[in-house]
Amino acid sequence: MLTLGSLSVDVPVVLAPMAGITNAAYRRLCAEQGAGLYVCEMITSRGLVEGDQHTKDMLVFDELETVRSVQLYGTDPVYVGKAAEILCAEYGVAHIDLNFGCPVPKVTRKGGGGALPWKRGLLGEILEHAVAAATPYDVPVTMKTRKGIDDDHLTYLDAGRIAQESGCAAIALHGRTVAQAYSGEADWDAIAALVAHVDIPVLGNGDIWEAADAIRMVEQTGAAGVVVGRGCLGRPWIFRDLAAAFSGEEVATLPTLGEVAAMMRRHAELLCQNMGEERGCKEFRKHVSWYLKGFAAGGEMRRSLGLVDSLAALDALLAGLDPAEPFPVAELGTPRGRQGSPRERVVLPEGWLEDADGSGYHLQEDANETTGG
Repeated sequence: MLTLGSLSVDVPVVLAPMAGITNAAYRRLCAEQGAGLYVCEMITSRGLVEGDQHTKDMLVFDELETVRSVQLYGTDPVYVGKAAEILCAEYGVAHIDLNFGCPVPKVTRKGGGGALPWKRGLLGEILEHAVAAATPYDVPVTMKTRKGIDDDHLTYLDAGRIAQESGCAAIALHGRTVAQAYSGEADWDAIAALVAHVDIPVLGNGDIWEAADAIRMVEQTGAAGVVVGRGCLGRPWIFRDLAAAFSGEEVATLPTLGEVAAMMRRHAELLCQNMGEERGCKEFRKHVSWYLKGFAAGGEMRRSLGLVDSLAALDALLAGLDPAEPFPVAELGTPRGRQGSPRERVVLPEGWLEDADGSGYHLQEDANETTGG
């Protein structure tokens, strides 16, 4: 059980928002596997406040999505507060998460994402505005961050203190710096240090590829729960494994290729229901390589699936897979999704590191910033 203010989550597992991935269809697919908190793709506070259509289009929820959770990106306290008010009043959300972990250069260049916690005063102002807007609706606000900009500019302990002082219900820590991006290994010791440093729940993020990793992280760090991102790509059944693991059952799903094909079909079907068949099939294509990772499906099959344009075409292709092929156990515990290399230098605004407070600092955020962290 994970308690975030007034919100109780049966299994202490949160699906990390991922741009272009965690739409309503994918959240439904994961929720069909097991309980957890399934967070909508990140939206920008400015986009929401100014009525940007693309932002509104991302705020789509499945009819069975009883707990609506949204991650908000923002650099301006007033905009973030107004956006939190809109989410509570007009969209009926039950949880708001604020993103201060994004490592993408176009975001950090403007002082957003993982760069922002360096400005401790500004971080506090943003969190306070969000909490003040959400409190009348009894909606908990949490934040997600990284260890810091790089090893010489760590911010996570201060961020935890500020989150607690601002009234946040929890803080999630990705155990990497912005400079690391998604490379190397996550530092679980930093998660443990943050747990010891604050009284609010800490959620651990980074290198959870199997359910056993989540249990190990909680045992090692004392975290109240885990945030799963890349580990669920092409493997939504990990949430079934996580639910079992946290209830003390030994369940590790090793689906045959036939069972994976059925999951692929369900995913595509949900996308088509939400977006229409043509767009849904296009959206599905990016998931093909994740689902088939390690299986023997040949290059021609993968290419054809990567061009699929209708459910009928998908059905015909999936029928060509060997349903009895066992799950490639060599893939267990291996990274999925983007990894990349560490950055020699994090791109920051001019003079950013000279002032570690930043109270009243005005940053111009883009209305259409849609990355994760």
